[in-house]
Amino acid sequence: MIAPLSRLAIVLLLAGASTAPVGGAVRLNDEALDARLASAYNAIYNLDDDVALSIARQAVASAPEASRAHRSLAMVLWLDALFQRGAVTVDNYLGGLTKAQLALPKPEPGLDAEFKKELNRAISLADTQLRKSPRDVSAMHDLGTAYGLQASYMASVEGSVMAAFGPARHAFDLEERVLARDANQVEAGTIVGTYRYSVASLGLTARMMAYLAGFGGGRERGIALIEAASRRGSGQTEAKTALILIYSREGRHLDAYRLLGQMAAAFPRNRLFVLEQGAAAIRAGRAEEAEAILTRGLAAFDHDERVKIPGERAQWLYKRGSARVSLNHTVDAQADLMAALNSGPVDWVRGRINFELGRVADLRGQRSEALTRYRAARDIGQLTNDPIVVADALRFMQRPFAMPN
Repeated sequence: MIAPLSRLAIVLLLAGASTAPVGGAVRLNDEALDARLASAYNAIYNLDDDVALSIARQAVASAPEASRAHRSLAMVLWLDALFQRGAVTVDNYLGGLTKAQLALPKPEPGLDAEFKKELNRAISLADTQLRKSPRDVSAMHDLGTAYGLQASYMASVEGSVMAAFGPARHAFDLEERVLARDANQVEAGTIVGTYRYSVASLGLTARMMAYLAGFGGGRERGIALIEAASRRGSGQTEAKTALILIYSREGRHLDAYRLLGQMAAAFPRNRLFVLEQGAAAIRAGRAEEAEAILTRGLAAFDHDERVKIPGERAQWLYKRGSARVSLNHTVDAQADLMAALNSGPVDWVRGRINFELGRVADLRGQRSEALTRYRAARDIGQLTNDPIVVADALRFMQRPFAMPN
């Protein structure tokens, strides 16, 4: 029951990681702290990890009794860990690839220790405040988002899906209480909506078990809560991030494409939003737009001296190659795809590259070569737990004739 829930809800990038407070009067020193946290948040979303870590650590030093300062630093550390592992794209959280991510190397011991230290401090401070003032909505939100981040780390970095269930339930309960006390605190809707959507996506038996454990369901209600959070309040970016994944799972690729365009404009130094925008355009059937977006993104990638995720260049080339296959630009597509194979792709990307090379061969009437590539894609997909490429490869292998030129 937990695995499907974790695949979407617990591992959702940034779900519930809002740095801003909810409710209550804001004092001058709170405003200064929130400005500093907003700067760290902006830096991490722009892939400036070192800058984000520096600012977040300064925030903790200047406000050691503020739960959200410790939680924000923990969030930056978590994202850094995900980036190092390469688990930061929509593809990583569709199909079965999430399971493969659990086998990746663990984060550096120092990063892991600092994350746990800061998150435990955030939980302790928020819990103490809530015990003193049980009706304090801000403390409820602080504690709920901290538990949500704990669940995300356990599932996405440690691979402890069962252990993540407890913190996830605490996060859901607390954020439900926030919404019950003040429906205008839409930030809380990201966690509540995400878990409701996830529970509604489970099979009947698993869904009943989730209800008994204290989770609520409702696919449409869940999406509506996240959409409300994406339009106003302090957690719009987190809500949009969650919606990108949900829209992709729901086949609402134009909606995902639109949101990714907003994110790419808001965070111009984040090349991964451009990569995802191009990928969403492919899924939405807009191959020409995808090719243009990915070509611009590749040029920016080549001039970006910052650290890259494992096999990132191969992903850029694979995505543009896929767009070019859809446009029947077989010469350019094959050039991209072969370059991707020679750029150190991670295993699941290698499987998908082979599938696209099969499509190129079919477009050229080279059925034998196409079948060889589809079989390779199928075999790699089975090894990497990528049911999407396995299904696609099997479908194309069963075609009786070569695709027309």
